[in-house]
Amino acid sequence: MENRKRHARKEDYRMRTHLIHGNFESKKWDYDHHVIPPISHSTTFRLTSLHRGAQGFVQFASPEEALSGHIPIYIYDRLDEPTRSMLEENLAYAEGGEVCISFASGMAAISAALGSAVRAGQEVLAHEIIYGCTYSLLTNWLPRFGVQARFADFLKPEKLRDHLKPSTRVLYFETPVNPTLELIDIAAIRRLADQINKDRPEGERLLVMVDNTFATPYCQRPLKLGADVVAESLTKDIGGFGTDMGGAVSTSADRYNSLMLFRKDFGGVLSPRSAWAILVYGLSTLATRMVNQQKTAQRVAKFLCDHPKVATVSYPGADCFAQKELAHRQMTSPEGKFPPGGMLYFVLREGEGKPSRAERLVDYLAEHAYTITLAVSLGQIKTLIEHPFSMTHSALPDEQKLNFGMHPEGVRLSVGLEDWHDIIRDLEIALEKV
Repeated sequence: MENRKRHARKEDYRMRTHLIHGNFESKKWDYDHHVIPPISHSTTFRLTSLHRGAQGFVQFASPEEALSGHIPIYIYDRLDEPTRSMLEENLAYAEGGEVCISFASGMAAISAALGSAVRAGQEVLAHEIIYGCTYSLLTNWLPRFGVQARFADFLKPEKLRDHLKPSTRVLYFETPVNPTLELIDIAAIRRLADQINKDRPEGERLLVMVDNTFATPYCQRPLKLGADVVAESLTKDIGGFGTDMGGAVSTSADRYNSLMLFRKDFGGVLSPRSAWAILVYGLSTLATRMVNQQKTAQRVAKFLCDHPKVATVSYPGADCFAQKELAHRQMTSPEGKFPPGGMLYFVLREGEGKPSRAERLVDYLAEHAYTITLAVSLGQIKTLIEHPFSMTHSALPDEQKLNFGMHPEGVRLSVGLEDWHDIIRDLEIALEKV
């Protein structure tokens, strides 16, 4: 009897198992017999007394109450509701955050993360290449509220100090970078922020904010590496199937109140239906999908690296990847393995005439390929291709894109779950035609 293994606690199981089974003892909803989590369809909730209603308003957005383990008092969907709360519990676990707040889209999450962190007179310093809609948010909208944005090369963290001002409040970047797949050293940015923060009062400290959409918490957990705030799209790999939009911010408990109030007042609330689908179908299959997608991505990257019409390939798992050491140090699965993800960026050798070779390739695949779909977004079970220079990053001025290393011949490929032989065959035929 003494040699029998002790029954493991829930916390002792691996993330892949935890994402499937979730937190079936959740206090966000008083249930424990459903094999599949239930879904709420009510925009408002019955209150048994005026006192209970008043208590619910007092407890709303309280980090102490959120982490107390008590069943919340739900009042109105836009404030909080149980299906969304269950998803947030599991996302917080996956990212290693104390709390997670979900939103109606990835951009709603980024807007809340930034909007709750800065005020008029402060500024955001961002990496010089970011997603086009994030660039538009920083340059078109935040300045209307008195918040300025500037850009610098985060690939050289040792030189970032020269770009900082007393008004700089947030260091914002994606890693891997969309679309170039370059990696930014999160730990190095953290060290810089710590050096600066030694001489700053509590309310003026630099925050390190990371968009983790490309990696997902399966491939990388920025909070463990020193980030203060992680924002990501749930529409992509975490949702996985291209059916539901969503976004999330994972962080420490002290930012819970401001994020919840921002969501309440600006209204970017994730619907219970989408939260349920992402929880039941997306998050639970994330690890399995990522493991298979990156196996295919490795083979596709090798094929592209060897092709005479391809100038460069950027993929963290490729032998020729310039930041291989950082990739292995920063991108690790919860089990300590190296997961390079399912995103690739490759630049074609320039061809003759117009349109560009990249445009001709994408157009040919859109018309003739079976396994590769021309579509924006990423992280679906179908392989998606797009031309960032003219599509997802069109908000950035052409001169800026060129100066910052984006190429008109660059193509972004999000690898899905099709057979890798078929994906390579479609690419091979298309490359022959251009």
